[in-house]
Amino acid sequence: MSIAENRRARFEYHIEEQFEAGMVLEGWEVKAVRAGQVQLTDGYVMIRDGELFLIGCRINPLRTASTHVNPLADRTKKLLLKKDEIRRLVGKVEQRGFTLVPLNLHYKGGRIKADIALAKGKDKGDKRDTIKEREGKREVERAMKQRAR
Repeated sequence: MSIAENRRARFEYHIEEQFEAGMVLEGWEVKAVRAGQVQLTDGYVMIRDGELFLIGCRINPLRTASTHVNPLADRTKKLLLKKDEIRRLVGKVEQRGFTLVPLNLHYKGGRIKADIALAKGKDKGDKRDTIKEREGKREVERAMKQRAR
């Protein structure tokens, strides 16, 4: 079940590989995520000291958050992957000009997971092609719908 999706990432980047990562969250963040207070559009993944961190993912605190906790909406969240996967990602990001972007947040076995992707940026021409394909599919669907009537 999907919680939040970064639809802009699929438009802005060519997705090469996808990985599922766990997230280190605080209690108030889990409650806010369950309430749907998440925004992934400006998020990206950074590698520091052989660890992955999700930056720019905004989790807005609930108004009912306890008073002894000082919630920060733009807090950096640590991502959990196996060491081999992290090493492979580090190599590709440093050598070939790839970047890591979050695609979505979802539940798996009662836990909140993040799908991250190894991606390469699209240029304007590629984005235009994506828009043309999308418009073409819509026109075909409209024609099929008209024909069915």
